Amino acid sequence: MRLTFNKHEKLKSQKAIEQLFAEGKSVSAYPLRMVYLKKDKSIKVGVSVSKRNFKKAVDRIRVKRLLREAYRLNKTMLIDHKIDNYTLMILYISKEMPDFKLVDAKMKTLLIKFKDHISK
Repeated sequence: MRLTFNKHEKLKSQKAIEQLFAEGKSVSAYPLRMVYLKKDKSIKVGVSVSKRNFKKAVDRIRVKRLLREAYRLNKTMLIDHKIDNYTLMILYISKEMPDFKLVDAKMKTLLIKFKDHISK
């Protein structure tokens, strides 16, 4: 299986994002928070970093890249459990610049918590 993060997996629709934040539920594994909503289509994922916490665009883009890479490497956890019809938004909520080890470990924890939440 190829671990990619293709165009069709990315959450881009403004309507879908607004609906996600209006009706969605969330799980958290500090410094990450995931807002999710069950949909009828395939899984869509977006990442976000607050401008309030990272003033420089360079820093926000770096954190977003780390989040996307951590998701890309760990998305098999969702695929293996047949979780494929959700809209997800992963938010970085800390003010400190992370390293990849931290983001990767917290992404695994977050995906496990998400899996447990939806299996209830």
